Amino acid sequence: MDPGPTPVLPRLKETLSQVGIPMKEIQHVALTHVHLDHAGATGHIVREHPHVEVHLHEDGASHLAAPERLVASTRRTFLDHHDRLWGEVLPVPADRIRPWRPGEAGGPWGLRGVHTPGHIGHHLAWLDEQDGLMFMGDSLGIVLGPETPTHPPTPPPAVDLRAWFQTLDEIDVIGPERAAVTHFGIHSRVRARTGELRDRLRSLAHRVEEALAQGSAEDDAEAFDLESRRLLGETLPRERIDAYLDVFSAANDYRGVQRYVERNPGWREGS
Repeated sequence: MDPGPTPVLPRLKETLSQVGIPMKEIQHVALTHVHLDHAGATGHIVREHPHVEVHLHEDGASHLAAPERLVASTRRTFLDHHDRLWGEVLPVPADRIRPWRPGEAGGPWGLRGVHTPGHIGHHLAWLDEQDGLMFMGDSLGIVLGPETPTHPPTPPPAVDLRAWFQTLDEIDVIGPERAAVTHFGIHSRVRARTGELRDRLRSLAHRVEEALAQGSAEDDAEAFDLESRRLLGETLPRERIDAYLDVFSAANDYRGVQRYVERNPGWREGS
């Protein structure tokens, strides 16, 4: 699954070794999408282990093979923090990339690829149909702890709310027993989480629309960030919440929804 950004690669290797899986035995990397917090280390893994095959949606494959535009976009967002957070991003040779195409059933280890757009258009989830575990990436939102409210990861520029509501409906139909949320572990109560994220996306979209009508969106984005910190901090230590939201700003999540509703006037869930 998603190996994460380059700076966590030593920890990934150590953790796999602790459970008896040396990196040299890894045959496949299955990506949910190409954002650097999910896929940034992939090029390093393939350089060190050239036999590895990388599976992802066909629309993300070009960014994996030539990550310069993706890195430039991420650098504009994170500025001086970029290199510390994401490190060096290496391209993956084209002959190591196995693009997943809509309609295909198979995947590595017998996993079933499920197109789950919303956070970004080429987002995939990977379903283990025998185990009932679905590897969600960001499609189920940010779940920092078992009792922590779901937070909507909606940074610009690629969020698509209408597609995301359809994704949540499809996850409900599939009915996975458990969800592996990248960065944040494995969780049950999947249907409760899809419902919660649906409510949070809907609420944020309506809030943004009202603020735009009143000309107060910029101030409201910062207010949303503070409110998100307080809400998430009710179940986890505030320093952990601040550490996360200092990097992945809730104000930026607000602006992602703002960009979407400004570009899609009159959008409505299910339309």
